[in-house]
Amino acid sequence: MALRAIAVVAVLLVLVVAARCLRELSPVQDFLSVYPGESPLPAGAPVGLPAWLGWQHFLNSLLILLIIRSGWQVRTSPRPPAYWTRNNTGLVRTKEKPAKISLNLWFHLTLDALWILNGIIFFVLLFATGQWMRVVPTSWDVFPNALSALLQYASLNWPLENGWNNYNSLQLLSYFTTIFIAAPLAILTGLRISGAWPKNATGLNRAYPLEAARAVHLPVMIYFVAFIIVHVTLVLATGAVRNLNHMYAATDDGGWTGLWIFAGSLAFMATAWWLARPIFLRPLASLMGKVSR
Repeated sequence: MALRAIAVVAVLLVLVVAARCLRELSPVQDFLSVYPGESPLPAGAPVGLPAWLGWQHFLNSLLILLIIRSGWQVRTSPRPPAYWTRNNTGLVRTKEKPAKISLNLWFHLTLDALWILNGIIFFVLLFATGQWMRVVPTSWDVFPNALSALLQYASLNWPLENGWNNYNSLQLLSYFTTIFIAAPLAILTGLRISGAWPKNATGLNRAYPLEAARAVHLPVMIYFVAFIIVHVTLVLATGAVRNLNHMYAATDDGGWTGLWIFAGSLAFMATAWWLARPIFLRPLASLMGKVSR
């Protein structure tokens, strides 16, 4: 383990030195001058971040944290703490006997449903308020600008941060990938793996095999974990107080409101993490079905 850590540090140091050497070259300096790392926004793009985005950010952070945890428990737990069976009554009544699933899987699927609902609200507000223009590439120069931003990050001479008005191109591409590629992939592959997928749809199952969904679902989870680590690190390292005001207080000043809201959200997420255990999940699951051992 120690040797791996040393190797990782050594590779990072080599990358930093290489990036700094590249920035000394005249053609690279010309490139950075033409492409500073940020593409201009389309005309009419909104300025600033609205309050609804802060609430969406908190809810998404809470849900994705618990989804990753419960998903990992589903994958690694040798023996489930309990089982859950859906009530076969009312609007969800079926001819077939409801399948019994683990309590961890029930929690994971319930969180998935809430995450999708939150995502639908997010997409509606994103396009209704014009905020989509901040996270969707609208010109081809976003790609050389993203390369420029990457080189600046790698050399530890980071691009100027002005997230209130515009993201740099590397941020824009990472947000676009997360919102419009990774999230739909997580939903589509998770749906294929779940019991909600029609088992008797032979042609559909042949076109979209279960093995393909499983092969993609785990890498998508790893992508989300990596994105969260990098995202949090850069938020804290590039002006934490101002960035947290943008994200949680919908203001662009040096006050402490965003930091306090962020601290409260961390406390809430830590509490939710602690409560997400069988002794508390069983009563909740019993409201929606039968819990057994």
